[in-house]
Amino acid sequence: MNNSLADTPIDRLARFVSGLDYGSIPESVVAKTKVHIADTLGAAIAGARSQEFASAVQAMHSAGSTLLWGTGLTGSPRDSAFINGVAAHAFELDDAGGCDHSGAVIMPAVFSALHKVARPVDGKRMITAVVAGYDAGRRILEATGGYDAHNGLGWHSTGTCGTFAAAAAVASLLGLDASAARDAMTLATSFSSGLWAFIHDGSQAKKLHAGRAAEGGLLAALLAANGFAGPSRVFDDVWGGFFTSFNKSACQPDLLSEGLGDVWKLNRAVLKPYASCRGAHSAVDALEDLLVETDRLPQEINRIDLRMSGMLKNMCGAKEGGAMAPTQMSLPFALAARCVFGTAGLQAYTEERRQHPDVHAMMERIGISVDASMDAMAEPMVTLSFCDGLVVERMVPRATGSAERPMPASAIAAKFRELATMSLPEDRVETLWQKLGNLEQIRDCTEIEAQMTGHAETLPTFR
Repeated sequence: MNNSLADTPIDRLARFVSGLDYGSIPESVVAKTKVHIADTLGAAIAGARSQEFASAVQAMHSAGSTLLWGTGLTGSPRDSAFINGVAAHAFELDDAGGCDHSGAVIMPAVFSALHKVARPVDGKRMITAVVAGYDAGRRILEATGGYDAHNGLGWHSTGTCGTFAAAAAVASLLGLDASAARDAMTLATSFSSGLWAFIHDGSQAKKLHAGRAAEGGLLAALLAANGFAGPSRVFDDVWGGFFTSFNKSACQPDLLSEGLGDVWKLNRAVLKPYASCRGAHSAVDALEDLLVETDRLPQEINRIDLRMSGMLKNMCGAKEGGAMAPTQMSLPFALAARCVFGTAGLQAYTEERRQHPDVHAMMERIGISVDASMDAMAEPMVTLSFCDGLVVERMVPRATGSAERPMPASAIAAKFRELATMSLPEDRVETLWQKLGNLEQIRDCTEIEAQMTGHAETLPTFR
């Protein structure tokens, strides 16, 4: 075991995480970071109304002073990181494009870590920690071959790479030196887990992955802060190494540190306007675009045909409309819901609407074919055939919420208010929104936590 730092990619990343300061982060990245913090907290506050949250509380709740967001309940820092992470991912409205779901693993971990820091954590320090976490989380996924190579083997990168992201963020928040930051990130690999087996039935296991990664990353950083050494060669080409274990094809360890301080990985993260797997979003956008351009109503559609990669078909191609978890992974349901209800947002996923005969009839008019020539990560081609014979098609390369097709500021704010109001009083929602918008001016981030106290535990579970 080697406790000294050399000049390997993980050593360079550890120095970056340890040495990152607010003043070195571009203003545009700071602004985007604040948006992702607010977006994640909104998703988690709403997620306190989920069945997954309720089950996690019953299984994990213990004594402590760390808030379970959207409620009046508290728990230990580790339990709270886990439960808040589950809540953040529960309704599939948290961000994507990082480790994959970076917000849902980083924010629960860093807020739980607030209670482990001797002095108050101000907003600038919080922003810095979040930026460090997004950078590390995306880098480990890219170094491991990228989303399709890693997830194609059956690993869910939110769980496997998310621990690394959370550990880096907490290491930054705690002010660990470079050696301890490396220990935090390398230890986090021992908590990496999460399989795509949930896709084959109605399992809610996917929601656990964000919570487990948040908890694991927090624990890894706390252990490192107390002198617990991580495996220094875990990113070498060795037996038991992260790359050799989680991807059987070529990995690129240098991507752990390539472009540090120049390429900000948070810019790669995307917001989610629809309450479904991100794989379904560009198809909903294509449907929206084609309806607007043809000046047609959904009722005039005779048939929808989808041409997609085998990976996307396996991930999102099932026609589901029963339990909520698998329905949110269904691209056909998202399209049918938009046609029948005019929305693919959270309100399209109530139990009544999931079982609505019109949405199931619409799904029966959706055809799916696999195009072997398409890249695994390619977005689907959507073809609409109208009753009068008109046929149009569209492929949206980057879905709404990405840099290429950004959500308007008004839509981001509306999403936050809609979700946060599910568990918080309206006046508190507005106060929280304003504080998050001025986060760099906050002197003590426990002010933010206090505004997330709500009453979700007294309200009906969203079904």
